[in-house]
Amino acid sequence: MNIASFLQPKAEVTYLRDDMTIRQGLEKLKRSGYTAVPVIDSEDRYVGVISEGDFLWHILSRNDTLEEITMKRLERGGIRNILQSGKVKAVCIDTDMEELLEQAKNQNFVPVVDDRNVFIGIITRRDIIKYFVSL
Repeated sequence: MNIASFLQPKAEVTYLRDDMTIRQGLEKLKRSGYTAVPVIDSEDRYVGVISEGDFLWHILSRNDTLEEITMKRLERGGIRNILQSGKVKAVCIDTDMEELLEQAKNQNFVPVVDDRNVFIGIITRRDIIKYFVSL
């Protein structure tokens, strides 16, 4: 089975750019309603996934008291500084379904890249489960 048939293309996916400020990232994440989204660089290459927990732990680790957190302070740091690269591995478009299932065990979606590591979209765990249930 070709995983391309399950792909939600980049144009339909919420993602962040690694050069965004923390404030911009938080605002976009909040609007999306998701708890984690892919991150890409200026050349559309996949960099990693960032979650609301990553934002939270970064903010808390740099503020002794919660009263010090302001939106202005969140404009100083960038997504690039809090991203944990390698935490969520992307798969190539030619990956088989078994490998895709393995990747989806610990995350709600699997990022998909082409042979140049350019982000092309995601496949949700829900779609993967639907496929295996229908066999």
